[in-house]
Amino acid sequence: MEGVYSMPLRRAVISVFDKSGLVEFAAELSKLGVEIVSTGGTAKTLRENGIAVREVSEVTGSPEMLDGRVKTLHPRIHGGILALRKSKEHMQQLREQGIEGIDLVVVNLYPFEQTISSKNVRHEDAIENIDIGGPTMIRAAAKNYESVAVVVDPSDYQDVLGELRRDGSISLHTRERLATKAFQHTARYDALISNYFEKKFSVELFPKFLTLSFRKQMELRYGENPHQKASFYTDMESDETSISKARKLQGRELSYNNMLDADSALELLKEFDGPAVVIVKHNNPCGAATNKSLKNAYTKAKATDPEAAFGGVVALNGIVDAETAGEITTLLTDVVVAPGYSKEALEIFGRKKNMRVLELGGFSTKKKERCEIRSVNGGLLVEERNTKLLLGEPKVVTKKKPSEAEMRALLFAWKVCKHVKSNAIVYAFEDRTVGIGAGQMKRSDASKLGAMKAVESLKGAVLASDAFFPFRDAVDVAADAGVTAVIQPGGSKNDQEIIDACNERNISMVFTGIRHFRH
Repeated sequence: MEGVYSMPLRRAVISVFDKSGLVEFAAELSKLGVEIVSTGGTAKTLRENGIAVREVSEVTGSPEMLDGRVKTLHPRIHGGILALRKSKEHMQQLREQGIEGIDLVVVNLYPFEQTISSKNVRHEDAIENIDIGGPTMIRAAAKNYESVAVVVDPSDYQDVLGELRRDGSISLHTRERLATKAFQHTARYDALISNYFEKKFSVELFPKFLTLSFRKQMELRYGENPHQKASFYTDMESDETSISKARKLQGRELSYNNMLDADSALELLKEFDGPAVVIVKHNNPCGAATNKSLKNAYTKAKATDPEAAFGGVVALNGIVDAETAGEITTLLTDVVVAPGYSKEALEIFGRKKNMRVLELGGFSTKKKERCEIRSVNGGLLVEERNTKLLLGEPKVVTKKKPSEAEMRALLFAWKVCKHVKSNAIVYAFEDRTVGIGAGQMKRSDASKLGAMKAVESLKGAVLASDAFFPFRDAVDVAADAGVTAVIQPGGSKNDQEIIDACNERNISMVFTGIRHFRH
């Protein structure tokens, strides 16, 4: 390519915290005639392994200062990095100042992310792990990618060495790729620091500028549809139990829909303290149940809507045994996610080669207070996470009070309803769902749909509604189906009409005072 600088490699600055592959890489550079300039611990490691190194202080003529805070911030380092080799003026200035060019910068940064990940991190330790000289060198080298190569990831060492052995230089294409990766690296680093300070010192829930930092965990099989590509990115804000921490033990690659459904299933599962099973299809629960036996919980959850459960995601909050695994494999299941599995259960699942089996390694119902983010065309919607189930005790508003069994059923239904797409209606007994109406534009239609889909009698069942009833029609649908109690937020101007309808139909009703829309 005309005008492209062909980059011979004479000098490299190496200063890394992550020393994996360092010695082998530096040894090869040295064999290729590259002079290595280094700092502190990196120089010590190389010297101990017989690799010739010049200390940065020897190059700059200045000692390290301020407990190592000032080492590389010097014109003899940054002039050597930033000088454009194709610029006669730049090269003349280097000669006049006695500055030697630096052709390769190999830097990775203080472990700020690992430091703040510690539960008991001290603020002063976090501050000391904010790297200054490293990002400055990385940015300088990446800016001057036409003349300098920059490596921030040990996984790139072999590619760089391969080009040097083959061509004696590093191609422009590789320098462009490495520079892009370098700016991504420093951007993430700065985002982590910014977010740490935001949480530590800011009183704003929603800052003027939203800085995000996510790392790609895996490429997905495809997006919502096979013609769409997709990947999964993670941040540091996940709960102890989350899909981001699941380990795939077998099965096909995960798709975008698999991840969405597994996440939804786990979020609902975390509402239950005892043994429970949730089945999700198309990002909606199609069955949920509790029982001392996971097998029985699964069969009850599946019975809510066996056809919808076909090809769904099954989430369990206990160790899956052979009996439960055998029951799950009676129906096509795309994904199973649980804290763990017995050896016999894994053998049974192993007969279903395409089934994805995800292991959480543990299960916790704890939920972090954090924000949730959703993209729209041209922007992001950000809101507080919906971690609350109730606001105080539910208030009985009808003449008939729910029995203890009905109240247990109401709370069960309410937990499930919170995770169903709006408008949402859930019919349930105290240990299982029996009918779910999801994603309807009219609440009465959601009530009709849930009742229509019920595979067993709704006599004695309860109903949960994610938002208030604007009219009494949904109450009449429920009463005609045999429902004896209702739980809903309340707050409609027609509340009294709804209460009167329940009294007329001899149904108890409680208000929660909290709405659970889910779009």
